[in-house]
This record gives sequence, C-alpha cells and structure tokens, in this order.
Amino acid sequence: MDNAVALTHTMPDALPTTFTGRIQAMPLRSKLSFGIGVAALAAVILAMTMWSSHGDYKVLYANLSDKDGGAVIAQLSQMNVPYRMAEGGGAILVPAAQVHDLRLKLATAGLPKGAISGFELMDSARFGQTQFQERLTFQRGLEGELMRSISSLAAVASARVHLALPNQNGFFREQQKPSASVLLTLHPGRTLDRAQIAGIVHLVSASVPEMSPKAVSVLDQSGALLTGAGEGAQAGLDAQQLQYVAQIEAGYTKRIHELLEPIVGADNLRATVAADVDFSQTEATSEEFKPNQGADATIAIRSQQTSEQGAGSAGALPSGVPGAASNQPPVAATAPLTGASQPLQGAPLSGAVGPSGRREAVTNYEVDKTVRVTKNASGNVKRLNAAVVVNNRTVVDPRGKSTQVPLSSEEIEKLTTLVRESIGFNKERGDSVKVINAPFKVDPVATVDAPFWKSPELIDLVRAAALPTGLAIVALLVFFGLVRPAVKTAFAAPRALPRSTRIDAVVGDEQTLEALPAPAYLRQLEGAKAMAKENPAAVAGIVRGWVGGQTA
Repeated sequence: MDNAVALTHTMPDALPTTFTGRIQAMPLRSKLSFGIGVAALAAVILAMTMWSSHGDYKVLYANLSDKDGGAVIAQLSQMNVPYRMAEGGGAILVPAAQVHDLRLKLATAGLPKGAISGFELMDSARFGQTQFQERLTFQRGLEGELMRSISSLAAVASARVHLALPNQNGFFREQQKPSASVLLTLHPGRTLDRAQIAGIVHLVSASVPEMSPKAVSVLDQSGALLTGAGEGAQAGLDAQQLQYVAQIEAGYTKRIHELLEPIVGADNLRATVAADVDFSQTEATSEEFKPNQGADATIAIRSQQTSEQGAGSAGALPSGVPGAASNQPPVAATAPLTGASQPLQGAPLSGAVGPSGRREAVTNYEVDKTVRVTKNASGNVKRLNAAVVVNNRTVVDPRGKSTQVPLSSEEIEKLTTLVRESIGFNKERGDSVKVINAPFKVDPVATVDAPFWKSPELIDLVRAAALPTGLAIVALLVFFGLVRPAVKTAFAAPRALPRSTRIDAVVGDEQTLEALPAPAYLRQLEGAKAMAKENPAAVAGIVRGWVGGQTA
C-alpha cells in the first residue's frame, strides 16, 4: 500500500529533569543521607573557617597586675604576636604553639616583673596578730618601698632589698646595729657610677634609723660587690674603669682588622691588643717668688713710713771720746734694696747733741708670686701590646688545586709596620707588636643526623597542620560517603523520552496517518529500569524470587 504512514506514540513522564525535582523524587533513605552529609560538610567548613581566623589560643599569663599586663601586651605588640584577652581581663591568651617560646622571650626581657608590696601591707593588718608578725609586716613594707625607689632609677631593671633589723633591748649594753643588702639587676649595657651607688647606699641608710652607710652592701646581677670598690689601693679597677680599658683595646683591635682584612682576608686574621692604663691621679701645687733685682727690674712700693725725732736744743755740744771720728759730720742714711742695712757713719750722739737725734724709715716692696696647680689626667695609656696571627696564603695552580703557602719575611715585616702605625706605636713607652704567620686549623663540625621525623620543624608543622588536616579528611569522607552518592543517584536517572515520537513511512502515497498509542510493555519496561536504578536491592530480591519459582 503506497501511502506514508506516520506513527506517533506518546510516552508517560519518567523522572523530573531539574535538580530539585530529582532530589524530591529520591527515596527517603537517600534524602536523609544527602541532608546529613550536607549539614556535616557545612559544619566542617565552618570549623575550618573559625580555626583559621582565631586558631587555638592558650593562657600565657593570668592574674597579672595592670602595670605588668600593659608591659606584656606592649612587648607582644613589638614582637608582632597576636593575642587576646580573656573575659574579664584576667588572662592573656596567645597561640598555643607559641606559649612556651613567648614565656622564655618575655622572661629574657624581665617580664612580668611582679607586684611589689609596700606599706599597704599595714592596711590589711589582722586582728590579734602578734608583735613579731607586726614587726615582720613593717619590715616587708619598708623593703618594698625601698625596692620601688631603687627600681625607679633609669639603669636599674629590678632590685631586691634585705634588711636586718635586730631587736632593740634596753638591758643590753651594746646594741646591734641594723644592716642591709641590696641586689640590683641592671638593664643590658647599663652601669652605675660611684655617685649613683653612693646615692643608693645613703637612700637605704637614711630610711632605717641608726643604720650606718658602711653597713649597706650593694651587689649587681653578676655578684660583683659595688660598694667599697674604690677603698684602698688594693681594691683594683671598678666596673667603669674595666669598661674603659675594654673600649680602648676593642678600638685598637678594630683598627688592626680594618687595615689588614682587605689584604689577608677576614677569615685569615686574628688580632688582640692588651692595654696597660694608668688610672692614678696626681695633683701638685707650687709657689714661685721672683726677686726684684737688677737695673731693669721693676720695683713696686707697696707702703713707706718715715719717722724723725729732734734732740731738743740746737747748741748741744758733742760728747764722747775726742778724736777725728767724733768730729766728722754724719753722712746721709742709705738703705740697700737687699741684704742687711749698713750702720750710720759718724759718732754716736749721747743725748740731744744735734738738730736730729733719731730717724726711722720703713719701705715695703711688692714681691712677684706664681702659684701653679698641676693635675694629671687619669686613664693614660702606659703601654700597648699587640699580637697578630695571619693565616697562610692560598695559592691556586693552573689545574685548580689550592695549596697553603707561608708568607715571606718581607710580607711579615710590611704587616708589622702597618700594625705599628695603626695603634700608634711608641718605643719610648715600651710598646710591643708581634706579627706571626701560622696555618689555621679548622676543626670539622660534627653533625648529628637526627631522623627527619624528630626534627623540631617537622613536629611544629605537624602540630600546626593536624587540626586543618583532620577537618579536611572529615570533609572528604562526608562528601564522598554521603553527598556524592546521593547527587550521583539523582543525576544518573534516565531522562524522560519525548512525549511523542512520529514515525513516517512511505507506503505508496503521501497520506499522513495519525500517531498510534505506545504499547503497554514499553511503559512497564521503563518503570522496571527506573526501579532497578533507584532500588537495586528490591529488584535483586524480585529476580531471586523468580529464579526460585516464587510468584509475585
């Protein structure tokens, strides 16, 4: 039959094509698994986000005073370490992996210092306390006040004061005097001069009745006694003098290194300088008198006094032994500038025999005077001893092999000349410079190969990555165990066939036939396929029943 036959069959709806529709079409068990997996995955992601933003914080210090807490926070800010304050401000929290390291670093910086209690201890006196307890509380308060005062000095980081206050008893003839000991912790690079040490001694002695300054001992953190360092000639050098000598020696050593390192290399030179410094001080006072002698000398009269006294009557007759000497008239009186005065010429007068019986003249002259006060400066270098060791010269042959070659005598002499000029060599002062050439011995460094899994870097890395790695593993398990199977099941469902299928066949004419309904077995087949994909266990049970001869 020559006509076109068009067969069109309409299929029923198989499964929804949207994701929401497919989720709704899933069985209840798959829906529960999908919901639990999504919720667990969201919880893991939230936990990882919170951990990455806050991290694991632990207590660094708790119950600190406001002053110590502020100092610790300021130090943490300088070190760029994140921190948090606990609720109520009673504790400082830092990342757990840095707690121990931060405690050691803060302890090196002297933090926290701790609260020092002074006379406020007397405010909390208990009722019924004994006299011994009251005296002990007063002593603790006095020690605390002294520690506060001493710690306020710029060079002092902290201080400890120990007072020995004996009991005063009127029945003892000799009362024991109080004494004190002060332990100072100085800031790095700081020192105390003698005036500051004396100030601390007098501060402590003046705070305790009947305490002598000699009964106060002051020590530094190294255990060196600061008081009495300058008593006597056998006391040795104090801290400032030792520091001055070290600076002089370091300066000369630096000069040698800066001059010789470009020639022999930084690793081929060792130098040291010993300086003998004189810290004794001498003071001399001298007076010099310049005599006014000679024709060119300038004579300055300071005062002059003349006294004349007459004898009475002008006609007095001369008396005495007759002769030529008594008949000569007296000459004019002269007085030399220096030496004893010459006696007056002429016969002595007995009584009033002339117009002038007595004459006195007193003249005082200025005398030049020079006063010189000479004070020698302390810290003069008395002698310098320099010792320099130079390594052998490295020579590389054309084959690239390096060998050590000793320096020649001319090179040693040139280096010695350079060292002498660099330190200001003075032969009259007794300076000595010695430059020798010797091969340097390099000891091999023994390295202990520890297992890589015991290295601190790996342990810290594992500790830091343990929590995020665990959360990531849990997220992967949740995703592949719960979420992915449900999503795969939803997306693996077969798509619905077109609602109608048109079949055109040419039979012998151009007539188009109406579409025929789809057979019933096709609908049953599609339903069975969908059921087998959604619930394979049930389908397997049905097939097993069929094989066993059971009927539905």
